Amino acid sequence: MTEGIAERLAAIAASRILILDGGFGTELQRLGLGEADYRNADLAGHEAPLKGNHDILALTRPDVLRNLHDSYFAAGADFASTNTFSATAIAQAEYGLAGSAPRIALEAARIARESADEWSRKTPAQPRFVAGSIGPLNKTLSLSPDVNDPAFRAVDFDDVYTAYAEQIRALADGGADVLLLETVFDTLNAKAAIKAALDLFEGPLDPMPLWISGTITDRSGRTLSGQTVEAFWHSIRHAEPFAVGLNCALGADLMRPFIVELAQIADTLVSAYPNAGLPNSMGEYDEGPGETCAHLASWAREGLVNILGGCCGTTPHHIAHIAKAAAQIAPREIPRKPAALRLSGLEPFTSLAAL
Repeated sequence: MTEGIAERLAAIAASRILILDGGFGTELQRLGLGEADYRNADLAGHEAPLKGNHDILALTRPDVLRNLHDSYFAAGADFASTNTFSATAIAQAEYGLAGSAPRIALEAARIARESADEWSRKTPAQPRFVAGSIGPLNKTLSLSPDVNDPAFRAVDFDDVYTAYAEQIRALADGGADVLLLETVFDTLNAKAAIKAALDLFEGPLDPMPLWISGTITDRSGRTLSGQTVEAFWHSIRHAEPFAVGLNCALGADLMRPFIVELAQIADTLVSAYPNAGLPNSMGEYDEGPGETCAHLASWAREGLVNILGGCCGTTPHHIAHIAKAAAQIAPREIPRKPAALRLSGLEPFTSLAAL
């Protein structure tokens, strides 16, 4: 089944630009949900506040998530990303819910799966897919949380590997088609997730396409842990991802040079889903659907992208504009890159002579 999905996605991507859904956290915030929405009978007596733990809505308000998935599919999205950005034991420990993380991921994937299947029946010419969202953690392997002790780490590689393995297995069991490692700012964390996925593919799980999306934090063109775009690509290329891209942190205008760079070096599909501009002083996003779409449509016309969508601040209206514009534009052609020795630390190193 999974091999069939990979083949189907490759065939569709060869003919047109694929569309990912838009923001989830910002859309959920717009609903003005209260503490009661983040609780059910099992969580009625939970001592820690839960408001803002959007992942738990898979257990307490599945109707809200289903409605949002349906809204994005109605707007033209090909992929629903599961509401599991923080559905790991490490992230959920902040709410005292580490043990609930697998169930959250499982139920969120099932909700997205049900929506995708219904929309596939409605539009058989446009099958819909589920991308299992695997977000960054609130603890990193490359950075110390203690400015007085640069060597200190709050977690080790095995901790991160175990947390991600648990999440990946739940997402697969819930019906995800693709694993989306997104908003990567610490590549070592991402490599723990990649290893967890590849190990599971050799055991209990059928292989699934991997989609890896990093985030460039500012105009420096580096991830938070210090890597350039090319160094990031070298670091994760061994996983042979179905797609690689950038998302979050920046609006489209500031993200463009880094997408250009990635499109030139990546010999796989390239995705881009920026924020709706930068947040204003109130933390809200002012960039409208037309403005975001104008940027992304320009990238598509320049042959830079294969998958487009939106991150923080984007809405179903943004996705509708992007989907309509992208339907008229051919996807990026994947370049064939020569064999080479490609290494990376914070900077990339490439040697054709070594071979």
